[in-house]
Amino acid sequence: MDVTWMTKYLAEFLGTAILIILGNGAVANVDLKGTKGFASGWMTIAWGYGCGVMIPALMFGNVSGNHINPAFTLGLAASGLFPWAHVAQYIVAQILGAIVGQAVIVMVYRPYYLKTTNSNHILGTFSTIDNVDDGTAASRRGATINGFLNEFFGSFVLFFGALGLTKNFFGAEVIPAIDKLLSSQGAAGTKVADMDIATKVQQGIAGLTTGNVGSLAVAHLALGFLVMTLVASLGGPTGPGLNPARDLGPRILHAILPKSILGESKADSKWWYAWVPVLAPILAALSAIALFKIIFL
Repeated sequence: MDVTWMTKYLAEFLGTAILIILGNGAVANVDLKGTKGFASGWMTIAWGYGCGVMIPALMFGNVSGNHINPAFTLGLAASGLFPWAHVAQYIVAQILGAIVGQAVIVMVYRPYYLKTTNSNHILGTFSTIDNVDDGTAASRRGATINGFLNEFFGSFVLFFGALGLTKNFFGAEVIPAIDKLLSSQGAAGTKVADMDIATKVQQGIAGLTTGNVGSLAVAHLALGFLVMTLVASLGGPTGPGLNPARDLGPRILHAILPKSILGESKADSKWWYAWVPVLAPILAALSAIALFKIIFL
């Protein structure tokens, strides 16, 4: 699909906004007092984030690549898989999209913010914080270490898995190898029976990956389930963030909005922790994408 870079920036903006609306919207539904989903459980949140990644991927995957994550953009650029000339524009679009998506959540859930008395639940609908944090300065070191480890390894699995799913297209790149094998075998006078078997294998893979379009769509579905599973399995400590824009953009908005909108229980935005969900995913992306490139590309 041939689109302009401006269209790609817009897709990143919209994709990130949708991620926040569906993901943080699920958190708000579970954590804010008085909602119909109040205290409905962690899997509601996992489904929200899983679909929050899956839906934009299906919508914009063939437009911008659906990075919707500055760490992914930086990791791809560092590995030579994305042009540096467009990195800043992608990141700005992603952060702005996250802020706008969070603003929608605030507008929809404002009456329930006013009812909520737990300040961590209010912040949790915006950004992440490690659950080791109990509001005291003494707990900050433990929360920072645990949060960094959680964000790094969760992000590593996300980026390594995402690249594997969307780059390999479930075996689509095997087709050229089989074509080459068939060509060389045919020139060497391979037995007809062997040629028939190889041809059937080729046709079977081609049927699953024709034009890479169908297989890429399946990859994007799988990506959503990967995120859902990561939230369910590694979400206990921090949320998790796995995405600098998803955490930083809403945290900025949390800091700006007054108590008249978020309620008297709104507390500080915990900026002492804010570097963790920004730096850890970036380091994970650089590591995961570089490793994937070394092994598979």
